[in-house]
Amino acid sequence: MESSVTNAPLPNRALVADPDPMRHAETVAALAAAGFQVRSAHDAESLAAALESEPSDVLLVDNVLRGFLPRNDAPVLLLLDPQDELDIAALEGWTVADFTYRGQPPAFRAHRALVLIARAAERTRRRSEAESLRESLRKVSAAIRSTIDPNRIARHLVDGIGEALGAEHVWFTTFPDARVPQVSAEWNAPGLAPGVLPAELTDDVTMFELAERLWAEAEVQPLPRRAAEDGPGGAGAHGGAGAPSASVVVPVGEGDLVLGVIWIARPDTAQEWTRAEIGLIQHVSGNLAYGLMQSHLIGAQQQVMVKLQELDQAKTDFLTTVNHELRTPLTSITAYLDMIRSGAGGPLPAGVGRMVDVISRNAERLRRLIEDMLTVSHQDTSGDLQLSRVNLGALLRLVVSTLQPLADSRSLSLTVTHAPGTVTVQADEAKLEQVFANIISNAIKFTPAGGHVAVSSEISSDHGAVPSVVVRVEDTGVGIPETEIDQVFTRFFRASNASTAAIPGSGLGLAIAHDIVERHSGRLDVESALGVGTTVSVRLPLDPES
Repeated sequence: MESSVTNAPLPNRALVADPDPMRHAETVAALAAAGFQVRSAHDAESLAAALESEPSDVLLVDNVLRGFLPRNDAPVLLLLDPQDELDIAALEGWTVADFTYRGQPPAFRAHRALVLIARAAERTRRRSEAESLRESLRKVSAAIRSTIDPNRIARHLVDGIGEALGAEHVWFTTFPDARVPQVSAEWNAPGLAPGVLPAELTDDVTMFELAERLWAEAEVQPLPRRAAEDGPGGAGAHGGAGAPSASVVVPVGEGDLVLGVIWIARPDTAQEWTRAEIGLIQHVSGNLAYGLMQSHLIGAQQQVMVKLQELDQAKTDFLTTVNHELRTPLTSITAYLDMIRSGAGGPLPAGVGRMVDVISRNAERLRRLIEDMLTVSHQDTSGDLQLSRVNLGALLRLVVSTLQPLADSRSLSLTVTHAPGTVTVQADEAKLEQVFANIISNAIKFTPAGGHVAVSSEISSDHGAVPSVVVRVEDTGVGIPETEIDQVFTRFFRASNASTAAIPGSGLGLAIAHDIVERHSGRLDVESALGVGTTVSVRLPLDPES
């Protein structure tokens, strides 16, 4: 017994504000008879006090006191005279408003008060449902954006919409289009067989035309409940008894083109589609189109990346194989040349020695080209450096002495000037030797007979900068066109004047040197004037312990 009293519904609470004592008493009595718990106010002061003291489920306010009624969430019933003008705009701040005339029976006021409470409760319920639906579909959009897998995107869509809307069936498909993947998905409520599509969606052409029209009009297409019997087989031919009372077709598109279609079917007991539901579904369809397009684009990019990686690996494998195949016969050629020059085959006839020298020089060029190609291959696959303390002056002397015969053969002056003292850097000695060999041999190669190539080094300790050593290789060669200097570090690039003059080269020397210097945390710069000469500068951090 105590439990039933505890669980009994609370009475509706009403506040009556009316300066007319007799009408006020009649209204209070009618409300009390209808089960209301009533409080009273007779003027603006008592109305304000009553509103502050506790909430009410409905307010019955005489029009005379309307101006003293603040914005509030409780529904309001105004008491008017027929000649009173009702300012609709003044009621906009109130949740629900209605009116009744002062001369109408008090029981009618109580009835209108009950109607207002029911309307307010229904409005609150719809708001709550709309917010719950909005949150559910927001999660669907978030799930769609969380993946680039088109099948998972479609799955998130149909599952999320089906559960959020309490649907019986959700079906989605895309149309053939280069911007989105071809994907379909279906959701059916637990215990239900797969839904039978309405006639509008069973033919590809009809479906596309419907979706295209809806997308152009920014609309959806509600489909009415099918009749219980509509020809042979009755309604069973279209889904059987209990077929959806209402379904809706939603287009999916981007820009001017339609990309797909969503079909959502709800049970017999479902209410009509509201604008809020339609708007939220359209919002999700927009996220769906964006997600699918992003998925397709990223998927295509990934495929391109895979292909590029495969091509790059094939290129690396090719270079490695070709270099190996070239080095083997070249080793044999140079070995026999050395034997011939040493007299192992007997004295050389007059003039043959010069021929052998030419063959030897070209074999050496071929060897350097093979080494450059192998270096490019290795740079693409591994960037490890074998660092140690390198005496830069000793390294430069070694490189210059190695290239001195090449300079002499071209009647060039090759000089080297070192920074005072012992200068050391942390470097991979073999790779650093390759850098200076490439740069100095380039200078010799592009400098006409009688020219000059100068190699120098100096310590640079600019304020705020890391102490470093700068090696400069200056020549009086043909120079590089100003418009082409930015391209000299590009693999296989050769300046136009070098190609015109038929100066041999692979276009790899500076590219390889630039890469190696950068991996040593250094910098390589080129300055050149056409017909005057070129200066290549290599800046490397000093060894902290030097």
